[in-house]
Amino acid sequence: MSTAPHAAGTTLRTEADLEFDRQVDALVQAGLPAWRDLADECFRAWLEPLRDLLPTLPDSPGIPFVVVVPDAPVHDLLGTAQMVGGSGFTTMADDDLDRFRPLPELDVPATPYLLLDVDTGPDTLGLPPTQAAEKIAASGRTPLTVAEGLAVLVGDPGVLRSRNCFSLLGSRAGDKRVPALWVSARRPRLGWCYQGAPHSWLGSASCAGRLAAPSPVG
Repeated sequence: MSTAPHAAGTTLRTEADLEFDRQVDALVQAGLPAWRDLADECFRAWLEPLRDLLPTLPDSPGIPFVVVVPDAPVHDLLGTAQMVGGSGFTTMADDDLDRFRPLPELDVPATPYLLLDVDTGPDTLGLPPTQAAEKIAASGRTPLTVAEGLAVLVGDPGVLRSRNCFSLLGSRAGDKRVPALWVSARRPRLGWCYQGAPHSWLGSASCAGRLAAPSPVG
């Protein structure tokens, strides 16, 4: 990875730094500072400790990292994800959506964190989520939660077109449903599918790990 020359006394910005800044900008534009009752600069400072955990960007088809605020409001994030047909949406009722919680075994951090080496699951297209879950576990990876899927979407609203639509097996409601993100009427949509139903256009997203901020502020 090449870097540009820099003057003495200035900080060299790596590709990972620039990508981190871009993702934080997207979260700011999504209105998360106001949700936290913080000024924009304070919200950025809250996430800044994650910069020290950034991986080197590899030459690979996956997404090297995604900045996640785990308890960010679902509807707010969805509404800021724009595609040709308009903003993201869901037809799920709030109380139903709230039932989808991260699986305990994932040990999802309660503070902002980095999601590492994200794969939207192109190799699981056409597999029912139950089989995809087995394949993800066998590879030593873990499935994404609803919050993580939304973070991927906000960071790159075109991901559902440039890669593939994907299930979020890391969040479950205690029944046979699996939440998923796909394109409906050319808009991002958060909905659900049955765990035993295969879809040729729907993969199952996964990641290699999660790194929490060492000393969150606020």
